[in-house]
Amino acid sequence: MRFDLETFKQRSGRLDDSDIDYDRFRTEPLDEASLRCLRYMHDVEFHTACYLRDVLVTRAHAEPDVTAFLSCWAYEELWHGEAIAKVLAAHGEPAGRTRVAVLRAGVGLRGRLAPWASLAVSSLTRHVVAVQVTWGAVNEWTTQAAYGRLASVSGHPVLGDLLGRIMRQEGRHIDYYASQAVERLGASTRAQRITRWALTTMWAPVGSSVMPAGEVRHLHAHLFSGPEGVATLARIDRRIDRLPGLGGLGLLSHRSTTLSPAA
Repeated sequence: MRFDLETFKQRSGRLDDSDIDYDRFRTEPLDEASLRCLRYMHDVEFHTACYLRDVLVTRAHAEPDVTAFLSCWAYEELWHGEAIAKVLAAHGEPAGRTRVAVLRAGVGLRGRLAPWASLAVSSLTRHVVAVQVTWGAVNEWTTQAAYGRLASVSGHPVLGDLLGRIMRQEGRHIDYYASQAVERLGASTRAQRITRWALTTMWAPVGSSVMPAGEVRHLHAHLFSGPEGVATLARIDRRIDRLPGLGGLGLLSHRSTTLSPAA
């Protein structure tokens, strides 16, 4: 089914957390392992604006439907970050602009060069948008799964409610990216080959380009190392493998071998 962009635009908006009892986290705090994952998620959600910058220097900026979606997507992701910031603040943690400023100040040369690298890749192939939407689908699938796993392993009812609301918005993002990936990959075997190569050689878990390696490994171990976590990654792999030209890729199963605590 083709994604209905007009309906998405009309329904898009700020996450409704008006009835979330954030004060519950003061009296019933999260365990440290789950809180550590939430810090990671906070930072990644707020990094969306920087990722959007890197996308818009490519051919994607010339496609009105793509930029319309990305505008709504970035706005919704901002409010996901703001909601998570309230949870961190309730734990007495730095959050929001204070925490984000530190993160961006420490991003280093790699972060400053990222838009130039995106521009260079875009100049080499007209199929860069196919790569981007497929990459987006993978990232949204894994992000939604991480929220679901954190809600489960933390066992905190208020966090579960909040993350469920975020996951529903992430689901609409998935619908867009996956439908675009099917359409663009299905239209070109060259796009399939380029996308398969890009994912195989360059894809890494969401946030790994800006978060310390130890934090990436912790999140993976806490959310995806047990039987349920492994089964979750396998389900995402099956979704990726069903995209045109990506059969047998096994992307997440291959990456997970590099994310064990001993890696």
